[in-house]
Amino acid sequence: MKFGKGFKKHMVPEWTDAYMDYNGLKRLLQDIRQFKQSMQPPTPIRASQHRLAMHRAFSGLNLQASNLQNQGDIEDQVIAVNTTQRDGSRKLYKTKFLMQYEEGGEKEVTFFNKLDDELNKVSTFYKNKVEEALNEAATLNKQMGALIALRIKVEKPDFDDSSSLKRLSMDIDGTVPIRISSSSTDITPGTEHVDLTLGVNKDGSCQDACTAPDVITVITTDSSSVCGEERDLSFNKEEIRKVEERLKLVFIEFYRKLHLLKHYSFMNLSAFSKIMKKYDKISSRSASRSYMTIVDKSYLGSSDEVTGLLERVEATFIEHFSNSNRREGMKSLRPKLRREKHCITFFSGFFSGCSIALLVAVVLLMVSRKLMDKEEATSYMENIFPLYSLYVYIALHMLLYALNIYFWRRYRINYPFIFGFKQGTELGSQEVFLLSNGLAVLALSTFLAHLHLKMDLRTRDYGTYTELIPLVLLTVVLVITFCPFNILYRSSRLFLIHHLFRCVCAPLYKVTLPDFFLADQLSSQIPAIRSFEFYICYYGLGEFSQRRNKCHSHDVYNVFYFIVAVIPYWIRFLQCLRRLFEEKDVSHGYNSLRYLMTIVAVVIRSTFELRKGTSWMVLAVVSSVVATAMNTYWDIIIDWGLLQRQSRNFCLRDKLSVSHKSVYFAAMVLDILLRFAWLQSVLYFNFGSLHGKTVSSIISCLEILRRGMWNFFRLENEHLNNVGRYRAFKSVPLPFNYYDADIDKDD
Repeated sequence: MKFGKGFKKHMVPEWTDAYMDYNGLKRLLQDIRQFKQSMQPPTPIRASQHRLAMHRAFSGLNLQASNLQNQGDIEDQVIAVNTTQRDGSRKLYKTKFLMQYEEGGEKEVTFFNKLDDELNKVSTFYKNKVEEALNEAATLNKQMGALIALRIKVEKPDFDDSSSLKRLSMDIDGTVPIRISSSSTDITPGTEHVDLTLGVNKDGSCQDACTAPDVITVITTDSSSVCGEERDLSFNKEEIRKVEERLKLVFIEFYRKLHLLKHYSFMNLSAFSKIMKKYDKISSRSASRSYMTIVDKSYLGSSDEVTGLLERVEATFIEHFSNSNRREGMKSLRPKLRREKHCITFFSGFFSGCSIALLVAVVLLMVSRKLMDKEEATSYMENIFPLYSLYVYIALHMLLYALNIYFWRRYRINYPFIFGFKQGTELGSQEVFLLSNGLAVLALSTFLAHLHLKMDLRTRDYGTYTELIPLVLLTVVLVITFCPFNILYRSSRLFLIHHLFRCVCAPLYKVTLPDFFLADQLSSQIPAIRSFEFYICYYGLGEFSQRRNKCHSHDVYNVFYFIVAVIPYWIRFLQCLRRLFEEKDVSHGYNSLRYLMTIVAVVIRSTFELRKGTSWMVLAVVSSVVATAMNTYWDIIIDWGLLQRQSRNFCLRDKLSVSHKSVYFAAMVLDILLRFAWLQSVLYFNFGSLHGKTVSSIISCLEILRRGMWNFFRLENEHLNNVGRYRAFKSVPLPFNYYDADIDKDD
């Protein structure tokens, strides 16, 4: 793989703009190369010069090496790099090209100006991130001190914390590493067992954030005091366990940040070295050694704070969170990346082929037996088709999600970070594709068996048992979904169940992106949710034994027919209210009004489906048009961030992941068209011989297709927002809060 492709592939997606513009510098070198080639003599003259040079080289007449030794290093005659100070500490580099008056020298001046800008940009970004890391390290040092104090308080309740714990808090912020002996109740520097050095430099001096002789009072997130002198609260081991789990996550995320910073430095240093070698080759000069000396002396090349922090974090994590087991500790800090398995590829293809074959078999069986021409076709479509359409909606949604993952990865959209997946547990496109095809095979095989048994005269006497096949299928799917054993991607299943529970309990929990993203998916799966309701009615009320569908004759079913359609939008409405009160952002209030209007439209449209009538049709059309217009505006303007007036990309946005702009315009047009697919449920367009249930299922599938398209652009916009803020790490709340006792006295 060429370096340019590898360089782009291994970038931290959210830091893309902070990396050296390797391709931009290559383009400048291409301009220099083209100019050099245009200034060379014609081909015959070049050939003769080449033969003469070869003759001199082999005859010993070429004294270039000895001349270079006598004349000195020619690099000093190519460039001169000057260093200037900004804001007292920031170093800026400016290269002077000493041969700028040669023919074509202005192109090389442009190259070195661009190179200096990239070096200054990369060094400044790296230094800012390292300073943030040092501040975080000082904070983690205090957190570890608080955890030690909490452990002592729980393990030794009679321990006199008025003096020793006070000294502990001072030592944690001081210059001496804290060592706590497991055999003594006294806390003294220099004994065994615990060594906290995150806030201490190698030479024993204290960092900027740990200068305190201030006494720190530590409180937990539930306002419980750990080593404060004003309260005497009791703690138990369960509280310690929760604190340790929280701190463990903080350390893992901090270690990941340090590791990416180290990789950022290495990749940029490699890029500078590579581009300078290309310059030497193209320009036939020798400037790389001189410039790389400056790069190595810059903060990017000379700083070793990140390496030191990595070593200290590893030592602290292994000591306190892995029982001194280095192997287990490093497994947590550096989880193995999920690798693509050949068996996944094989079974994906196998199940996809089986699902296609089963689908063809179902169609051929229905055509050969002329099922749709019989009187039983209507009752079959009314009774059985809704039971199996559930799996059509779910399998289609999963297929689109697999397609989303494929394109997210292709366009370097960091979906695991956005969704908050634990590193190494996120599913790839092939795994999701496998699951969707597996579900399709399971559903199609049972549907084919049910259809065959239904039409076979020899099994007519067992019709009641035949009707139980869809219920058995649903039971199997639910058992697999909620299976507690570590099979079939348990971490992903638990992640889905966890956020589904948070959606149901809205607005009791703080709303995160996976919560409202999942709720949006549910809003496109209303027919599937209604299929669950139909299962309950068809089997719970005994309708299956009589092989009839009179669910709409039950008032309770009709009431829940409305409630089920409203639930996803109601969840989003409550989530928007929760975010409005927490974040004080008016846009969430507007978003909640949008979902409230959608709820009104859905209720009126559902009423029209049950009661018909011209007045209900007019109300359904008016309310749905208003709701659809609001939803379409929100999709394109807010969720996708398109149609920006002053964007450098006409009617789009400044940053685009997809290079073909026509894709965005096509997506906007499709979103508008698919948003108005609900017109079929009101105006009842004539589609020939297609059954009404079939038409409604097609409309539902179109909505799922629209949601799949929405998913890609919604996450792309979120990713680009993270890129604009260089936000590549999730923030884990710290278990302890701090405040200065001296400040409180002054207040």
